[in-house]
Amino acid sequence: MKLDTSLTDSAVLEELGKRLARARISSSLTQAELADRAAVGKRTVERIETGKSVQLVSLIRVLRVLDLLEAFDAIGPEEGPSPMEMLERRGKIRRRVSSRSSRKSGVSGPTPTSWHWGDGR
Repeated sequence: MKLDTSLTDSAVLEELGKRLARARISSSLTQAELADRAAVGKRTVERIETGKSVQLVSLIRVLRVLDLLEAFDAIGPEEGPSPMEMLERRGKIRRRVSSRSSRKSGVSGPTPTSWHWGDGR
């Protein structure tokens, strides 16, 4: 199954779980052995493989043991700002994004409909 935006979150989790189960089996590891090496509970490995929600750190540990952590570089490879962007920003790295409404109007700060302390709304 190809992962794409048409799939529900549950379907994506189930597919990822199936793929990780196949990776575990091809590594000749039992769920208990994987759990032990990843320093997570066996139940956590079971939850991952059945497409249930788990803590991200547990998933990272399992991926590390299965030697799949590097695959996440495809999600968003490490990139820095372009040379032109560095010139425009005078060497400063962009760290925040303004809201869409203030970018469209070019206005920064509170909007007329913003909530303010003590205004009784």
